[in-house]
Formats: sequence, C-alpha cells, structure tokens
Amino acid sequence: MAGTMPEHIANIRRFNRFYSRTAGFLNETLTRSDFSLTEARVLFELGQREQASASDLVKELVLDAAYLGRILKRFEAAGLLVTKADPADGRRRALELTESGYAAVRDLHKRADRDAARLLASLDARQRDNLVRAMHAIESELTEGKDQAGGIVLRSHTIGDIGWIIHRQAILYAEEYGWDIGYEGLIAGICGDFIRNFIPGKEFCWVAEHAGSILGSVFLVRQDETVGKLRLLYVEPSARGSGLGKRLVDTCVEAARKAGYRKLVLWTNDVLAAARGIYQRAGFRLVEEERHKSFGKDLVGQNWKMDL
Repeated sequence: MAGTMPEHIANIRRFNRFYSRTAGFLNETLTRSDFSLTEARVLFELGQREQASASDLVKELVLDAAYLGRILKRFEAAGLLVTKADPADGRRRALELTESGYAAVRDLHKRADRDAARLLASLDARQRDNLVRAMHAIESELTEGKDQAGGIVLRSHTIGDIGWIIHRQAILYAEEYGWDIGYEGLIAGICGDFIRNFIPGKEFCWVAEHAGSILGSVFLVRQDETVGKLRLLYVEPSARGSGLGKRLVDTCVEAARKAGYRKLVLWTNDVLAAARGIYQRAGFRLVEEERHKSFGKDLVGQNWKMDL
C-alpha cells in the first residue's frame, strides 16, 4: 500500500538528517578543509568552467546574490580568484580561478574522494552497487519530467574547449591512475594537431555540456582516406553511470560512417576498464596489445578496430 504524503515527507526529512550527519555536512568546514559546504560548492563550480559570472553561479547554485558576493570577495582576497571585464559583455565581470584556486579545487576533490572511500570502506561490492543504484534512482526520480533544456547536450567544440579538455583530462588521469605530466604532453600534442590540421566534414570534437558545465568529450580524426580514429574519450566523474560515454562513442561511430570512413580505430590502455567496455559493446574488437612504460607507469597499450 502506498504511503501518504505526510509519511513521505517525514521519511525524506529523516533521511536528510541521517545523510547530512553521515557525510559530514554539519561540520564547520567540508572534508576538514578551509571551506564551508557552500564555499566548496562554489569552488567546484568555478573549477568546471574557464570563465563564469556571478549571475551564472546564482542561477546554477540557487544562491542569494549578496551571500555569493561575500564568498567571491573572500576568494579574491585569498588569491584564489580574479575578476576581469567580460569581452563579450562589458557590463559583466568574468570570474577566473588562479593557479592557487585550481590547486584548492584539486585538494577538495582529493579530500571528497577520501571521505567517500571512508563511507564505502565497510561495504562489500554488492552493497556498494546497491547504494549507487539507490542514489541514481533518487536523482532520476527528482529530475524526471524536468525541462529537456536541463539535459546533457552534445555540441561542436568552440574557442577554449580544447584547452579545457587538456586541463581536465590531465588532472583526472593524474588523480585516478597516477599518470604524470607526460600524459598532459601527449594530449596537448594530439589536440594541437587537431586544431592546426582540422578537416571539416572529416574530423570532429563533441563536447558534452549540462547547464554550462563540460561533462565529457570525444574526438574523431582522420588517419587516412578510409580510416578514422576515435581519440580522447573522457567523462567527468559526476556524469559516469549516466550513459554519456556510450552516447559519445555512438555519436563518433555514426559520424565516421557518414564521413565515408571504412574503418574506425582507437588506442587505449587496459587499465581503462570502463572505456574498454563501452568500446567492446559498440562493436570494436581488440586487435593488438603491447606493454609500454609511459606517464610514469607500466601499462599495456591496446589497439581496437571496427569495420564500418
């Protein structure tokens, strides 16, 4: 028998009390850092963008403008943030994190990962899967039926996107796999070649965006007249499990067919298990493996191929 509205309200409030206590949201600062929960959330949002405005953050985070203004002044005084005239609109002030600001964001990510790991430490694999599924169910139910404009959209790259992709991938692979700055050098070269040698109609970069934040991307580049190459697939941790990786790969495969390529190839490493699963389900097959030492790690490189 379905519960009543008062029962549902009581259960939601009980869960909120439990989770805010368990996750440490009642502490004076988040993850035992120098920042409150709201300050950390503002920093996280700024870290997702090359530029933002105060009005962007008010809208995205549903914050009081005066309260946000005090937070931004504190960040600026601490050397975490600079404000500049927005070249697109002289009435707006563009907000940009400094190197110290980005370092603070990286530290918050590490602390948040550590705290999440502590929450999960007492659970076995089945319990962790159940927990994540329950979280997805909550998110899905509370967003179902919302305006589709709030969904994830795939768009072509524009100025600033490529630099952002290099920045985010370098940080994510360092944090998640311990890869050194050599990986940043590799992807900077790939992206530089893409910009310099871009062939419209044969080469593409798709950027996944939600509410102004980039959540992932993938490239299709020309290897030769009949072979295209899928490169640099990545999905932000916050969007994993949403099907975005599959959507990016499927978009790349379909575009390769339309561009007239007969084969689609890619290179990856065996430690990237989630990505390999997406490639395999899309129809790629593993054709070659080779051990190599790159990015400060001993790795197994893999070549995959798909006949179109």
